[in-house]
Amino acid sequence: MTAETAETAETADGPARVPLSGAEFQTEPAVLYRRMRQEHGTVAPVVLDGDVPAWLVLGYHELHQVTGDPVLFSRDSDLWSEWDRIPEDWPLRPMIGHKQPSILYTVGERHRERAAMVSNALGAVAPTELRLHAERFADELIDAFCARGSADLVGDYAMLLPVRVLARLYGFSDGQGPGLVSAMNDMIDGQDRAMAGMMHLGASMQSLLADKHAVPGDDVVSRMLADTSGFTDEEVAQDLMVMMAAGHQPTADWIGNSLRLMLTDNRFAASLFGGRNSVAEAMNEVLWEDTPTQNVAGRWASRDTRLGNRHIRAGDMLLLGLAAANSDPRVRTDGAALTGGNNAFFSFGHGEHRCPFPAQEIAEVVARTAIEVVLDRLPDIDLDTPAETLSRRPSPWLRGLTELPVRFTPTPTLGGTTR
Repeated sequence: MTAETAETAETADGPARVPLSGAEFQTEPAVLYRRMRQEHGTVAPVVLDGDVPAWLVLGYHELHQVTGDPVLFSRDSDLWSEWDRIPEDWPLRPMIGHKQPSILYTVGERHRERAAMVSNALGAVAPTELRLHAERFADELIDAFCARGSADLVGDYAMLLPVRVLARLYGFSDGQGPGLVSAMNDMIDGQDRAMAGMMHLGASMQSLLADKHAVPGDDVVSRMLADTSGFTDEEVAQDLMVMMAAGHQPTADWIGNSLRLMLTDNRFAASLFGGRNSVAEAMNEVLWEDTPTQNVAGRWASRDTRLGNRHIRAGDMLLLGLAAANSDPRVRTDGAALTGGNNAFFSFGHGEHRCPFPAQEIAEVVARTAIEVVLDRLPDIDLDTPAETLSRRPSPWLRGLTELPVRFTPTPTLGGTTR
């Protein structure tokens, strides 16, 4: 038996593939990725819900190769060889996309034009306006619980803040925020309500487009509709869904994961008592060690090739293991935590389909503002449960806390006054 035949026998058998789910995946993914790398190398055979096969790219250099070659490793999901066995109600379908006219699955020159439209619309957001919105909504959310001396900084705060800021920037009314965040959480978690969440988000975007066609404003959606590249309303609506989902949930998890680090690691204790110097370092470390976006689906091989000593067939799906690549021992030789501003992480992707720079800047401003307002408003904040009891949401894509209970000395509300 040749080496390639042996490899085929190994990966053709379902049990040989590693399930991208389960208790270990939720509690100790770094341990799981390390074992996968030891047993399978830098490209591992995995199986998704419904026994759907894929490859998880674990290696830093291999991930750089995949994201840097959009022709061989295409973003065109129509290439996937498994579509004929994927049911319409597959829970992960919203995160994969089929015949979906969004920026995620557009390739070539049309993708570059589309990326420019999105970047221009987001880049026109004034930094001062963005921070003022973030501070105002953060204060409103904290006002709802500051007098009682306890809160869940995930459910009461982090999961509500980014979508409120983004909704304002896009042109939604403030009252539509809670429905949008519920729909996006359902869609991203990939469980029973995933399809319902996607439908709610789509209907909301279509309604917003109609409103902005009738009465344009100084907002992201109006700027996208005014773009002269000739995109249809359906294409713009799809891009708005992508932007909203990608802008809200990872930012919420960035806030939650950073606050968890600062509340459980003595290196950041000074920031919890009146200082801000370590906020940026904690946020940077999270992008390396506890990145909100763990895995991304995906890329599809346009022809047979080899990657990480694996035979990849045309039509195979590759999942981008961002968290695993960030911890690749070939680039993290000393294993030390990175807090010194090194931003060579994959947390925002790489290549043509990476997160647009204006979107990264918006996420960073919202996340940092959220953390700083908490530190300003809540004195002597402390974790209200043992750190080891904190749990994560059951998502193969994003790594975020289900809750972050804290206690603090009760403080008065601001009631709309300026801090």
